[in-house]
Amino acid sequence: MKRIIVPTDFSDTAKNAARYAVQLAASIPNASIILYNVTDKIAVGSDGSPLTEDKNDRFIILQAALSNLRTDLSELSTAPVELVVEEGSSLTDNLERYVRHHGIDLIVMGITGATRLEQIFMGSNALNVVNLGVCPVIIVPPDATYKPVNRVLFACDFKDVAGSIPLAPIKSVLNSFKPTLLVVNVDTDHYVELTEEFKAQRALLENMLQEFSPEFYFIRMYDFQDSISSFAADRGVDLILTVPKKHYFLTGLFKTSHTKKLAYHSHVPILAVHE
Repeated sequence: MKRIIVPTDFSDTAKNAARYAVQLAASIPNASIILYNVTDKIAVGSDGSPLTEDKNDRFIILQAALSNLRTDLSELSTAPVELVVEEGSSLTDNLERYVRHHGIDLIVMGITGATRLEQIFMGSNALNVVNLGVCPVIIVPPDATYKPVNRVLFACDFKDVAGSIPLAPIKSVLNSFKPTLLVVNVDTDHYVELTEEFKAQRALLENMLQEFSPEFYFIRMYDFQDSISSFAADRGVDLILTVPKKHYFLTGLFKTSHTKKLAYHSHVPILAVHE
């Protein structure tokens, strides 16, 4: 995880994610940051009036804004920070192309919106970027502050672990931090006893992650979000790792996956590594 990109629209939430990212980069040897902005063809002010009609002027303004943000961030970290402004109408399309072409290892983004309407209209960028699956994404809650990643909670459903868990990128992340790894399953199906298949999947996952000496926890509660959030708070978790399922994630406007619920309501940063 050497190259970390931070998309920003200069909102408070985006700036908070940038602060988190530069401090995270400082903990990773030789890591660097890219502050990234995508501008539409017409830049407008808060009242909707055009700021400028000249493309070069727009880029100069945005480069200056990024430069000011970099100056502010320099108080938190000495990690090198590059500035990139691109023209385009879609953050996700531009970002996907940039990540693939420049060998980016990690995306760090903010998210906002706890109400249903806020989730629909304000939080879609971060979730859509996760859904791209081009590289791991850390979603930083608006109220989160950086803490060294010493304890990672891996929320796992223990279903087809060999086929659904992207082991290489997960190992890359874990090797960057060397944390205590807590593997947590929240399930309402096994109140009496664990099935043999469940036990077999657990044994397989333990073998896959054996170099990190994982600790396993099984929570029998109805609400996944509350269970994970409470466990994270009780155990002092610094990062929640989740693997969004391709056939569940963002399947509909009012349907929610576990990752989506956590992203909107967790106070702990979420690391999404797509299967």
